[in-house]
Amino acid sequence: MTKADIVAKISEKLGMEKGDVQATVETFMEEVKTSLESGDNVYLRGFGSFVIKTRAEKTGRNISKNTTIKIPAHNIPAFKPARVFVDGVKSNVEVK
Repeated sequence: MTKADIVAKISEKLGMEKGDVQATVETFMEEVKTSLESGDNVYLRGFGSFVIKTRAEKTGRNISKNTTIKIPAHNIPAFKPARVFVDGVKSNVEVK
């Protein structure tokens, strides 16, 4: 499912113009991004949390030059689904 698909479904369910729904979805995503960039996590009860995870410094390999490199510690955005969300997927989606 793409962002356009989400906009179309919400527009159809709520009877709203696609342009208004798209602006709302874009604003939501921008607010989540802005919050994470400023160091704040975003918690959506029953859905999940957008959080910042810290990756420790580690040693890696540059295979093209066959050398060892140091990868510095860094933060990455992550999504942690709520328990209800996980349980729903487990019970409704067939294992392939």
